[in-house]
Amino acid sequence: MPVVDKNRPSPEWIAELRRRFPVEREIDRILTRKLTLRSGPGFEPQTLEPLVASVTRLITHNIGDNFKISGAKWLSGGASKLQMSFRLDWDRPGVGREQTRMVLRMEPAASIVETSRLREFQLIKALDGTVAVPPVFWCDADAEFLPYPALIYGFAEGVAKPSQSGDKVSGLGTFIPPDLRAKLAPQFVADLAKIHTFDFSKADLSAFDVPQPGPECAEWGINWWERVWEEDCDEDSPLMRLCAGWLRRNKPSLDRPVIVHADYRSGNFLFNESDGRITAWLDWELGRIGDRHQDLAWTTSHAFGHYDTDGKTFLVCGMQPESAFFEDYEKASGLSVDPKSVHWHKVYNDFMMVTLVLATGYRVARGGKTHQDVLVTWLMGIGALLQEEMRGLIEKGA
Repeated sequence: MPVVDKNRPSPEWIAELRRRFPVEREIDRILTRKLTLRSGPGFEPQTLEPLVASVTRLITHNIGDNFKISGAKWLSGGASKLQMSFRLDWDRPGVGREQTRMVLRMEPAASIVETSRLREFQLIKALDGTVAVPPVFWCDADAEFLPYPALIYGFAEGVAKPSQSGDKVSGLGTFIPPDLRAKLAPQFVADLAKIHTFDFSKADLSAFDVPQPGPECAEWGINWWERVWEEDCDEDSPLMRLCAGWLRRNKPSLDRPVIVHADYRSGNFLFNESDGRITAWLDWELGRIGDRHQDLAWTTSHAFGHYDTDGKTFLVCGMQPESAFFEDYEKASGLSVDPKSVHWHKVYNDFMMVTLVLATGYRVARGGKTHQDVLVTWLMGIGALLQEEMRGLIEKGA
């Protein structure tokens, strides 16, 4: 068998992967782009001044030159994208002259999760008015103006975790005090129901393919992450092969395509700490049109919750027990929860996460493609824990 040089992938190998693992058109485009650019230069550290100049060109292209940018600075957080905040003095349509706080969200040369800025832009724009999201303004999907693909959206006020929750990574076991969870939990469930019942048929979601009811949605998902595993892993894993086979043999049947956030959890929404109001849902980059059970399985992962003060009751994302969460979700959405599909999607989510931390994280750090090379290398340490969880779930569901 010929040895594949994954750091310098050949056109023939790329074509073979595309044939073996058919995915949505936009996912195919970004994964193909990733491999095409892999042998090119690594990540070039960015400084604010030239980045502001690039943002100026993007905005000028869209609204002319009657504006002024000020206060540019880096934003921390996240393991995959660069973020810069700034103020824009401009004539905002429908509002008039104002200073708007904005955020530039830009890819590095390659990241631990390769996604589409166009899909993220379209999804946030579509959900504006349904749930709290930051307003999105412009997208540079093909890096025509900026060094890498990027989008610009409004700065959202709020915090991602309670101020007394300590220095844990936001969203991973973040403790939410009882008085705050009483305010957040109903919104948390209601917003998920709103996303899943949103009528996307009239929205501009041209970067998304809509799966037919049946196994097509699951098939696309497995192909997506098995293709990424093939593209990025340095050392194969029998457990990953076994898991891919299990997922294919047990594919759930999609009953109703819905908008899936795909990273719906604590830490990915901002809230006002004084009144407990959710002010913005963030991180839509993995969103797709698919199966609601993907979100339900992800949200109920033990990685994102914690035990109540009795030490026995596990709280989904620190909010409420799983049974109450599912019951409230069904009431709010009118959609049923299929435990078998939730279980399948828990295995699917673990398969995706193992792929990202053990395959893509390794590949982008090794190639010097990301500003977060230390962080993504550190994340590889949880790969074994995820594999063990995945193994246990497969045994339980076999």
